[in-house]
Amino acid sequence: MIARHDLAESVLVAQSAFRAIMDASARPGSLQPIAAVPDAPAPLSGEAAAIVLTLFDQDTPVWLDERLAAAAEVASWVRFRTGAPIVAEPNSSAFALIGDPARLPALDRFNQGSAEYPDRSTTLILQVAGFEQGEAMALTGPGIRDVRRFRAAPLPPDMSEHIAANRSLFPRGVDLLLASPNRIAALPRSVRLKRD
Repeated sequence: MIARHDLAESVLVAQSAFRAIMDASARPGSLQPIAAVPDAPAPLSGEAAAIVLTLFDQDTPVWLDERLAAAAEVASWVRFRTGAPIVAEPNSSAFALIGDPARLPALDRFNQGSAEYPDRSTTLILQVAGFEQGEAMALTGPGIRDVRRFRAAPLPPDMSEHIAANRSLFPRGVDLLLASPNRIAALPRSVRLKRD
């Protein structure tokens, strides 16, 4: 059973995380501070867990990548804390938790939404080590003045191709939230890569 003070703390974490998620989504590629959830079961990071507690509920089916699915306590924690069902297929998910982003599945394996309901696509939450290394990308699009330089690691070596292919489906396509120690960033489907 969760104690009352734990519930109050969870509400505060969720409120703070919601603001960070909204700010990150409104300013793609910007880094936003987020507080980690201290009781997240490894290998789920505390920052990804804060996103889970903020966005998941009983109506949001969740897919776990191989690394997170191998730890049974992660699925148990997600179900207990949010009521979200765990699904076996990525294209059946409203959210996907990616613990090993270097092995990110092709984005077209996830729900892309439809022309009538583009908002029913999957949001992927990637646990990255940080935003200081990795392929340098020049981002443009809504919420970005001129160009924003962005990098994160680990990611697949062809991540820029993933993003370009995802953008070509707009308004369909998936949205990405990247969680690292104490910070998150968003790469929504509206983001474009500037080609030099």
